[in-house]
Amino acid sequence: MEGDCLSCMKYLMFLFNFFIFLGGACLLGLGIWVIVDPTGFREIVAANPLLFTGAYIMLAMGAMLFLLGFLGCCGAIRENKCLLLFFFMFILLIFLAELSAAILAFIFRENLTREFFTKELKKHYQRNNDTDVFSSTWNSVMITFACCGVNGPEDFEAIPHLPYSSLEKLTPEACCQRELQSREGMFVNKEACLSGVERFQNRQGCYTVILNSFETYVYLAGALAIGVLAIELFAMIFAMCLFRGIQ
Repeated sequence: MEGDCLSCMKYLMFLFNFFIFLGGACLLGLGIWVIVDPTGFREIVAANPLLFTGAYIMLAMGAMLFLLGFLGCCGAIRENKCLLLFFFMFILLIFLAELSAAILAFIFRENLTREFFTKELKKHYQRNNDTDVFSSTWNSVMITFACCGVNGPEDFEAIPHLPYSSLEKLTPEACCQRELQSREGMFVNKEACLSGVERFQNRQGCYTVILNSFETYVYLAGALAIGVLAIELFAMIFAMCLFRGIQ
């Protein structure tokens, strides 16, 4: 009976680690896509130190889960106590790190408000000056999501013109409608847009557009995160039980 339980536990351990292996492969692939994506998202990530760091953390976490899932599968099938102990310690560290990150994200979620982004935009944005990292990032966001400012074009009324561009219009070029939403996309009517013709401008604010775009994915990401944490917890339990059961 004890041998049957140990055998059952071994295959359950293999199954959980296989899911960890797949999860790591997905994170690894997503991290690589974010970093090398040629459609403009790469520019946003590269220009923002926080997103840039987050992309590489996701890449590292994916690689680590990929490796640990593989080691866990090998340790379970071969009943190797050394591999099982190594697997348990690292899964525990990853579990605690993910739990800490989730708690910090929940605590600091209030900082990501509409008012915060509006204040930062009015303080740092330099219109069409793409040599400035902050401005270039915002221009990429507005082009990619076909939006304008945080709340709309009115956000740019309080932003002064660049000293070397006295003829610059009120609306940035990034707010003008394009046939293709990328920096290489042709303007629908650039002159009319910059002259204030609303039908050639993206009038909706980026905060609402991005929030609506990612709302579904946020819940999906949260559900996946809970699922990953649960799988890791069960994998640790099975690893310890299998470790103690191996003679």
